[in-house]
Amino acid sequence: MTADDSFGRLDDDDYPAYTMGRAAEMLGTTQGFLRAIGEARLITPLRSAGGHRRYSRYQLRIAARARELVDHGIPIEAACRIVILEDQLEEAQRLNAEYRRAAGSVNSPPAG
Repeated sequence: MTADDSFGRLDDDDYPAYTMGRAAEMLGTTQGFLRAIGEARLITPLRSAGGHRRYSRYQLRIAARARELVDHGIPIEAACRIVILEDQLEEAQRLNAEYRRAAGSVNSPPAG
């Protein structure tokens, strides 16, 4: 990978750019919290060649939402489940909107 390739990845939400320590610092949480949400299968960090966890910006947003729920007193397992369900709902709504757009373009009368 060249330097140009690396710089191109800076805008990639899925690029695992953050170490566990940096991710915890950015979220204002502990590394243990990140391990716990990993064990709950909310996020699965990628591993560096040396075996260290690496997190993407997308994963950090998910972790931040889980932390918000935990900060409101929700147990970590329940918080992870809520975040997963929220994500599934968002995806279903996105697909629904796509299907409606596609159906609308098929059912539109021809211009003329």
